[in-house]
Amino acid sequence: MSAPILNASAIAAQQDQHTRDWHLPASPQATPAEPFAALLAQLHRANFDLWHEEDRARDPNASSDQIAITKRAIDILNQRRNDVVEQLDRALLDALAPLGLPRPEAALHSETPGLILDRLSILALKIFHTQEQIDRTGITAEHRARNQQRLATLTEQRTDLAGCLDALWSDVLAGQRRFKLYRQLKMYNDPTLNPVLYTRGNS
Repeated sequence: MSAPILNASAIAAQQDQHTRDWHLPASPQATPAEPFAALLAQLHRANFDLWHEEDRARDPNASSDQIAITKRAIDILNQRRNDVVEQLDRALLDALAPLGLPRPEAALHSETPGLILDRLSILALKIFHTQEQIDRTGITAEHRARNQQRLATLTEQRTDLAGCLDALWSDVLAGQRRFKLYRQLKMYNDPTLNPVLYTRGNS
């Protein structure tokens, strides 16, 4: 059985394409046929929707009701995002298992591929929206220059992070490094773990 392929540059390019497509009116949202690619798209869509919900949450003219609705949407999307990160890591571990990988004696890496993919997704959104600021009409030269500098920093960060993901994956395939499935175990969406909710019946 061949080793699963994980190419950070190709994934980043796909995230960029999704970001452009989803900003278009009546944008296509077809799910990729390949299961791992579908999970990658789901993760990026969760971050995409989170980005825009958070924009709405920061509207100083939003009503209290609108803020409450937006906050609940953010909680749901953040849970979805964390669930998909776990699913990505599980899919990778399942694909590695028939190869006897990761090796239990290999050095443990603290950050999983799924978490790195999540960070790459967020960087794709930051890059898109920073370029959007550069392309705006009616802005000052200072605003454009500040965002051009920001874009250069974000692009460098993404290049570095993509390289780190490729290096980690190469080390995992070589049996030199391992990662584990880390459950996020979010508490705020569980009424049995949120004291505001479970103490209400005792008051």
